[in-house]
Amino acid sequence: MSNTHELAQLNIASMKAPIDSPVMADFVANLAPVNALADSAPGFVWRLQDEEGDATAIRPFGPEVLVNLSVWRDVASLTDFVYRSAHVEMLRRRKEWFERISGMHQVLWWVPKGHRPDVREAAQRLALLQENGPTPEAFTFRQSFLAPDKAVPVAPFEVECESQAG
Repeated sequence: MSNTHELAQLNIASMKAPIDSPVMADFVANLAPVNALADSAPGFVWRLQDEEGDATAIRPFGPEVLVNLSVWRDVASLTDFVYRSAHVEMLRRRKEWFERISGMHQVLWWVPKGHRPDVREAAQRLALLQENGPTPEAFTFRQSFLAPDKAVPVAPFEVECESQAG
């Protein structure tokens, strides 16, 4: 766990139908319970939301693309929520509601503790990941990086050779 940084994450999803359609009804019905689960999850810090308590009306990637932007204590906390809580059931059902996105749909990055990223910053991180692959500035669950205050820089070293003359 970092003393100076928190983990930001963005994921986007392209809806198969409008948010108020029957296709999306079960997803919408589960939004409040899943958001409440996130809000009470160990390591949860913050999530983007509007007056309704979710982010479904915030559409910077287009009218059919939903965003989820949140901040967590660390990668382990986010991983536990995403893959080891009741949230995993929604993840398993995502094909019912969302189209497959070509390219990157999720990005993780470290932010200074207390910083709350906006969707513009998140979009820039997603673009960085798309362009450069995983780096300390934009990464994935599969290839994550330590927080800046936990990363150990690689220092050059000299190999001392002793003469073995006999």
